[in-house]
Amino acid sequence: MIEDKELRDLFKIESAEHISRLENGFLRLEKEPENHALLEEVFREAHSLKGAARMLNLTGIEDLAHGIEEILGAAAKGRTALTSETIDALCKELDAVKGLASEALSGEKAGADVRVEEEKSATRISQPDVESFMIETVRVDTKRLDALMTQVGELSVTKGRIAQRLTETEDLIEGWEKLKANAKHSARSSQPPALGVSHAEFERLLNRLQKSLHDDSSRLEFITDELEESIYKTRLLPLSTIFGLFTRTVRDLARERAKEAELSIEGGDTTADKRILEEMKDPLMHLIRNAIDHGIETAEERERAGKPRTGSIVLRAYRTASNIVIEVKDDGKGLDIETIKNTALKRKFCTKEELSVMTPAQTHALIFVSGFSTSPFVTEVSGRGVGLDVVRANVEGLKGTVHIESTPGHGCAFRVQLPVTLATVRALIVAVDGIKCAVPVAQVQTSCFVTKEELFTIEGRETIIFGGKPVSVSRLSDLLEIRQSLVISGQQSAISCQLNPKSEINKFPCIILAVGDESLGIIIDELLDEQEVVLKPQGRILRRVRNVSGSTILGTGEICTVLNPLDMIKSVRRRETPMPAERPQEEVERKKVVLLAEDSITTRTQERRILTGAGYEVVEAVDGMDALNKLGSRQFDAVVSDILMPNMDGLTLTRKIREDKRYRELPVILVTSLAADDDRKKGLEAGANAYIVKPAFDQQMLLETIRRLA
Repeated sequence: MIEDKELRDLFKIESAEHISRLENGFLRLEKEPENHALLEEVFREAHSLKGAARMLNLTGIEDLAHGIEEILGAAAKGRTALTSETIDALCKELDAVKGLASEALSGEKAGADVRVEEEKSATRISQPDVESFMIETVRVDTKRLDALMTQVGELSVTKGRIAQRLTETEDLIEGWEKLKANAKHSARSSQPPALGVSHAEFERLLNRLQKSLHDDSSRLEFITDELEESIYKTRLLPLSTIFGLFTRTVRDLARERAKEAELSIEGGDTTADKRILEEMKDPLMHLIRNAIDHGIETAEERERAGKPRTGSIVLRAYRTASNIVIEVKDDGKGLDIETIKNTALKRKFCTKEELSVMTPAQTHALIFVSGFSTSPFVTEVSGRGVGLDVVRANVEGLKGTVHIESTPGHGCAFRVQLPVTLATVRALIVAVDGIKCAVPVAQVQTSCFVTKEELFTIEGRETIIFGGKPVSVSRLSDLLEIRQSLVISGQQSAISCQLNPKSEINKFPCIILAVGDESLGIIIDELLDEQEVVLKPQGRILRRVRNVSGSTILGTGEICTVLNPLDMIKSVRRRETPMPAERPQEEVERKKVVLLAEDSITTRTQERRILTGAGYEVVEAVDGMDALNKLGSRQFDAVVSDILMPNMDGLTLTRKIREDKRYRELPVILVTSLAADDDRKKGLEAGANAYIVKPAFDQQMLLETIRRLA
């Protein structure tokens, strides 16, 4: 670890910049190998990194940077071609640099095992997983700092003025006490009162104080608004800060999947709050992985469909009046609604009755359910039912929404809409049963009055026509599960009835919420105000209270709940979904049986213990031939097999299972030490449903895979 804190902080910033520029440079050189100016630029980055490492005695990083220099220098002299294999080697060396830099900055072993060869190149054996993406430093223009200092100075002046108002207020209180004393003296005695402040003088002082306070309040409001805006701007960073991380991800993952894909970035200069960048890095990574795993076809499939061999993934950002929008769009095969429905039924996420009333947008949204996956082939990355639920959770945590647009055969787009600022939110203040609530303006389409004549019923749901389309309406009191203040459809308000038993309510205040393609009308008692509020997140205990995203304190000092429009729409949808017919009580399920084929007795014993501990019955086979013979002896729910076995290997066993029509739907899971991409491809071609590499093996992965497939 670098002992000197100042040098450590400087190297942290400098090394991150060099590494980022080198990685981006390598990927550009793969596409532009004849770009000599770019080659010189990347060479200089490696040389600068080497020099910085040498100054701090970081010999490992120095040697790696020197190895990168040598490869780039050889390319500049024409001795080495910048092929994809050469770029792979450079990227691996850079990964090793990242690991050693992490060790030097944190003092903790990062897992970077580096071997230095004759020409001082290196191979990365392992690299630490980064649990969270944090932006710990930001660069601030000195002019902005000067402006902040000026505003703080103005704030100090205003503080002095307010202190003066306190003195004037104390003088007024003293004068008021004298006036009261004079009044009492006059009432009891005919003697003239002691001299003091006259009523006219007191009134003049009050008016002057009122004017001064008004001026001070206006000045303070102006300064604090400027100060808030300036501080907010210091947290703004271009989205290119994280967008640049995904170029190599697309390249490497596409090569892993034997596909061709290219990432285009648009709007990288769009700025967003630092926290948005930190929280959106993982969701965007999941969306991009999803586009490659499930969206982009192989080059051969694309050619047959009349598409370019190379798939296109576009990462785009732009800003609207009140939101930041980030899109991940691919030109792949799009979402298959029928496959999504079948998977939802198989995994028991929905019933047929529930699916029958879902719109395409609601069906698409099922892919965000935790554990949902349509992948027929499971690896450590794809098909394990994790990923897109993380996207939804992170986006909703940022008070945003995610929307899907898909055209079968032509592609899919995920559109994430986020608030510009996370500290404050523009909100409508409404009241129901005397309780004040705030509704974010970003999700409010309009507000209106609804008459009882406009209300009608569709399938038992109260509905109005808005914008030429039917929109369900619900009472806010119902959603928040508090006493109803309004009863729709011609009945009276409980409050109004107390005041005037003969009165009838003819109009109900209503706000129309819009989240993506879905709309909902919310009946309220009153629409009070629109104001900017500071959003206070819920504590840990109340973090996921339904329909609520946080709270705020109004100018009156009242605590006000901030509502979550997305949750409100989901709540109404759950209430509106028709109840499925009562199902007969299921018989006690039989214990599922797994056929385990493994020639190593140690591995076979370990896997058998894992499976029996999870409640499975296990039938063991010592090789593929033994497994094939036992396959016909009874009913099995899954086959778990090694690949390298005597007599018959796992790939041959898998192919023979698939050739028999009785076993075509039987899940086959390969657990092997063969980790190469070609081996995975062979497993998929043989007909396996899952491929788990033994070095990355953990029992939870195996059990989750069997649970999903069997």
